Parts: sequence; C-alpha cells; structure tokens
Amino acid sequence: MEERSLRMEVKNIKIKNIPNEDFKDNEYLEQYVDELRKNGTNIFVGKINDFIDWGRSNSVWPLTFATSCCGIEFMCVGAARADFARFGWEVTRNSPRQADVVFVAGTIVHKMAPVLKRLYDQMAEPKYVIAMGGCAISGGPFKGSYHVVNGVNEIIPVDVYIPGCPPRPDAVLYGMMQLQRKIKLEDYFKLPEKPETK
Repeated sequence: MEERSLRMEVKNIKIKNIPNEDFKDNEYLEQYVDELRKNGTNIFVGKINDFIDWGRSNSVWPLTFATSCCGIEFMCVGAARADFARFGWEVTRNSPRQADVVFVAGTIVHKMAPVLKRLYDQMAEPKYVIAMGGCAISGGPFKGSYHVVNGVNEIIPVDVYIPGCPPRPDAVLYGMMQLQRKIKLEDYFKLPEKPETK
C-alpha cells in the first residue's frame, strides 16, 4: 500500500462549525500505524486487512439507545442537513444482533442499566460504543444523584465520547469519523482488546 494512503489524509471536509484544520490533530494515529508497520507485515494479509477495515469503517450499522434530548440530536444527524448517510451509517437497526455500534444518547438510570448491558452482550463482535452527551459520559446535571449512572463506561466499554449537552450534529459527525479512524487501524484477523469498564 502506498505511504500516502496510510497517512489518512483529510481533504475538504465540510462541517459547519468545525474547520478543516481541526481534523489534523490526530498524529498519534499515524504514529501508531508507523509503529505497527516497522517490523513489516505480510503484504497479502496487509492488503486484505486494509480493504476489509475500509469496508467495515464505511458500513457501520448503529443501534440507537436514545433516552432523552440527545436522541433528538441523533435524529438531526440522520436528517437532510447533516445526513450521515454519506458516511455509510444510515442503516439504523432496532435489533442488537444486526448492529455494529451503540449510540448511547442520553441519561441512563440504574433501572435501565441491565437492559443496556444485555443489548450490548447480544451484539456480535466487533462492536463499538459511542457515549453521546454529558449524561451518557458522566451523568450530566444528574451526576451524583441516586438514580442516574455516572457514565455509561460503568456498564459497558466506551470507544468514543462526544461531549455536549446535547452535542450538535457536527460534533456527532466528528465522533463518528473518529470511530471510523479507529476501525481502519484495527487488525481484522486479530481484534483489539476492548477498553475496560469501571
């Protein structure tokens, strides 16, 4: 594979509130790729791996787990103005057995936590989690209260955090692109270990 394609160049991404320069702050991903490739990779396996990861990163099927106002913002991302169909994410699933990523959008109460854990366990590997909004990340304005889980990472491992209350559609698109970058760096033949829950 050419060196240029390994650099994951970002060209003229048009998101209203995020300038193009903000997408170039991820040098650690390129350094990670360089470190992995230092010892050499079997070319045949490397090419197939890159091709599979490219396809997987551009055909992610989300499972929506929207419990409050962040769910409305997730709907906005699917609408015509933001349109996440151009990233291949438009096939939202209602069954965990058909989904690749869980968008946890909103407050998770202790009564709902076992349901979320069961849905996550029913998903097939590889699976990912995006915590969307202050409530899903840390409990939001309800942090420390008796009924709200202080961050979804206490229940399931989280891959990408999208801060905001609620986050704007362009922030959600940026979080989706960060997950795509993570998927493109995975070794398909050896899945990575998941981040640990608390």
